[in-house]
Amino acid sequence: MNINQLKSFLLEGNKWWKVLFGLPVVAVIFMLGLDHSGDSVELGQASYHPQMHQDRCQPDQLKGDSGASYGESTENGIKYNVRTPLNYDPSIAHPLLLVFSPAGSNRAKTEKTTGLTLPATRAGFIVAYADHPELSPSTTVELGTIPHLMAKKWCIDEKQVYITGHSDGGTSAMALAFMTGTRHIPHAIAPSAAGITYEDLRDRKCPEPLSVMIMHSSKDRLFPGFGQQSAGWWASCNKCDPIPDKQGDGCISYSGCANGVKTLYCEGDQPHSQWPQLDTQVIDFFITSESVDRVGKL
Repeated sequence: MNINQLKSFLLEGNKWWKVLFGLPVVAVIFMLGLDHSGDSVELGQASYHPQMHQDRCQPDQLKGDSGASYGESTENGIKYNVRTPLNYDPSIAHPLLLVFSPAGSNRAKTEKTTGLTLPATRAGFIVAYADHPELSPSTTVELGTIPHLMAKKWCIDEKQVYITGHSDGGTSAMALAFMTGTRHIPHAIAPSAAGITYEDLRDRKCPEPLSVMIMHSSKDRLFPGFGQQSAGWWASCNKCDPIPDKQGDGCISYSGCANGVKTLYCEGDQPHSQWPQLDTQVIDFFITSESVDRVGKL
């Protein structure tokens, strides 16, 4: 398949998504890369805090390796790589950070671009980077099966699943959080440059209150203003105060949200294709996200 055929294939997939799901998604075309399984990966030494010892696993029933693992796959073939802390303890249930790739990219490139592996593993997360599949509701559901698949091999706390992603990856992360069949999966989300507007969201039923960190650029020419619009919808769903407060890190925060969840909008000035370089803020956001009772959301 040459690059022109590849562009046509990806764009047709996005048209299918729009017809089925009602979201205006325009793919950003990247050249597909290899797995780069020989590249070095810098992992962090986790400091296990007491709360993490509350949920335990039986290590003899888990076959996932510590360190860097390559080429895991969903049932329908979406590939993902897994990273654990250097001192991974298979008896302790870890929070999971799930990272979705932008259109045409893959798990290896996304890991390099986001730079999340080291700070996340230092914070005690297991991290998974997934390839970009053809964008559709069914592939979003497929991406949502990754946490449960991982819990069969690694000690994962499935109540502590945190999801981020850029462009189409951000769109999938957000969609997973409001789609009826998958909204129970994420504990918090931090989508970047997602192709979702208020118009796409306004007639949708709100999920239960959920911590959300929307990242978008004022210079995003592909999805201009989409981040502010979707942040307003999430703030309304989370029953936050309507007027946000400015934070010192350049983000705005909606206060008074239901169940203590956090709702942030962080605006950068980079082009659409660029990851916002908020690695530390994303990890801190996930760490400090308040617990939400998710019983009955299935």
